[in-house]
Amino acid sequence: MTMATDHPVIAVRDITKVYGEGDTEVRALRGISLDIFPGGYVAIMGASGSGKSTLMHILGCLDVPSSGRYLLDGMDVSRLDDFALSVVRNRKIGFVFQSFNLIPRTSAFANVELPMVYANVSKEERQERALAALVKVGLGHRGDALPNQLSGGQQQRVAIARAIATNPAMILADEPTGALDSVSTGEVLELFEGLNEEGRTVIMITHEPDVAARARRLIRLRDGLVVEDTTHRAVVAGFGAERSAVR
Repeated sequence: MTMATDHPVIAVRDITKVYGEGDTEVRALRGISLDIFPGGYVAIMGASGSGKSTLMHILGCLDVPSSGRYLLDGMDVSRLDDFALSVVRNRKIGFVFQSFNLIPRTSAFANVELPMVYANVSKEERQERALAALVKVGLGHRGDALPNQLSGGQQQRVAIARAIATNPAMILADEPTGALDSVSTGEVLELFEGLNEEGRTVIMITHEPDVAARARRLIRLRDGLVVEDTTHRAVVAGFGAERSAVR
C-alpha cells in the first residue's frame, strides 16, 4: 500500500487559463491552487462553464495553463513542449473516459496492451501486465473479445485495465459512469474504490452528486474558481490524507 507523504502527486499554484483575446477573451480558470497527495480519491464537480473540463485537461497534460505552475509527481509540466507532454501523459497518467475510447476492431487484451507499446515496454512484460490488469478488473477471461462483444460496463472495465497497466502516478477519470446504467456504475465505482484502497491516486470529473459522494474529497468549481474543497468521507489515519491550498 502506498502511504500518504508530504510530497503531493499534484501541486497546482495559481493557474489561469485564458482563451482568445479582446472581446472574445474567455477566462476559463481564474487562479486555482491545490495539492493532491498520493492515495487521494478526489471528485471535481461544476456546472457547464465552471472550468472543470479545462482543469481536467491541464491536470491530464492535454493543455497547459496561461500562467501559474503545475507539478505532477514533482515534475514541472507547465512549460513542457508537446512531445514532452505526450511522454508524461503516457508514463504518469492513466485516463478513463466516458466514451471508453477503445479501438473497435482490436481485442480487449490488445487495447490494454497498447499504451505499453508506445512506452517501449518489452513484449513479454506488457503481455504480463495486460493480463494482470484484465484479471484485476474481472475480465481475465474476455481478453479475446472485441469491444462490440462487451457490455458498456465491461468496456469501461477494459478502459480501467488499460489505465492501470502502466502503473501511473494517478488515474484521471472523466465522467467515467456517464454512459452506464446503475448496476454498471456501481461496479465501476467499486473498482475505483478498490484501486484507491491499494494506494492509487484517483481524480474523477463528474456532474453526478451520487458519484462524487463516493470519493474522499470534493472540489467544486464555479466561474473558474474553487468554491468548495472538503473531505467528506472518513479516512484511515496516515493514508489518503488530503491537504489543499485554495486561493
